[in-house]
Amino acid sequence: MLTIFMWIIRILMQILYIYSILIVIYTLLTWIPRTLQTKLGQILARIVEPYLNLFQRFIPPIAGISFAPIIALLVIYFVNNYVLVWIANIVLHFFG
Repeated sequence: MLTIFMWIIRILMQILYIYSILIVIYTLLTWIPRTLQTKLGQILARIVEPYLNLFQRFIPPIAGISFAPIIALLVIYFVNNYVLVWIANIVLHFFG
């Protein structure tokens, strides 16, 4: 049971890591004209924009620059490196 839970935590951490890479790629694509109109840009937009929109509602662009991707990446980093590790430590403490 414990190894299954740790395996799930590890998969979640990997998913969050990959998702953060997708956010970085998407953000870089926004700097290059017409790249979001490509098939890759459209796929990334469908995957990343719903999450980024959560932050864009509360963090308006400053001088035309959106800081939502930075905050979104910081939230993923916090969840990946603190929340999931904290949950894993609690489970190890009680069941390990």
